[in-house]
Amino acid sequence: MTIRQAMVLAAGLGTRMRPITNTIPKPLVKIGEKPMIDYALDSLVEAGVERAAVNVHHFADQMEAHLKSYPGLDILVSDEREALMDSGGGLAKGLKLLGREPVFVMNADLFWIGEPPGQPSNLRRLAGFFDAERMDMALLCVRIKDTTGHNGKNDFSLGSDGRLTRYRDDPSNPVVYAGAIVMRPALLDDAPEEAFNLNIYFDKAIARGRLFGMMMEGHWLTVGTPDAIDDAEETIRRFRTFA
Repeated sequence: MTIRQAMVLAAGLGTRMRPITNTIPKPLVKIGEKPMIDYALDSLVEAGVERAAVNVHHFADQMEAHLKSYPGLDILVSDEREALMDSGGGLAKGLKLLGREPVFVMNADLFWIGEPPGQPSNLRRLAGFFDAERMDMALLCVRIKDTTGHNGKNDFSLGSDGRLTRYRDDPSNPVVYAGAIVMRPALLDDAPEEAFNLNIYFDKAIARGRLFGMMMEGHWLTVGTPDAIDDAEETIRRFRTFA
């Protein structure tokens, strides 16, 4: 299955990245000479996405200017200038700009490198993995050993059947949520109008036995503070050297 629409969560304040984010939104901070959000957008284009909604708040004008200049993707802005909606509220609002078919959901400040050449990309694999008959959401997951910049905490445990449970409830096969989802927009039709955290829907899906995970290929990066930029860029250089 080729998924042709996406939602990118990009409206956060990036407080831990100050003072850099005193003048620029976090998704536009460059890592390896590329704005962080472009790693996500490039992955979506490669996977066949044609239209993406992106929410904006912090330095929203800068974000809109960058998004207008990004080639090869029809980008719709979900405007959160008046009030931040948190991860769940931002997603619910942005999905209203898109169609009803399955959608990728991605974070603008998490990305991966080093996918095996000649193989389907992580997003293409995730799209193929998603089964709406059995799943509310399919999450891309990663082992802590394959991360740079992560806080060292596991999010979920991945069952042999692909189902996810909270790591605190079952530490048997720990994984980290890698910031990419496939789901149907209808899942959030009952979402509240105010801000809320997407973890609410993760827990609902777990309770129904319908939250699933797939392991990613390559190496995952998160850049939460200015000090983490050097580590991320060194990791990128290392992977490019051995590519």
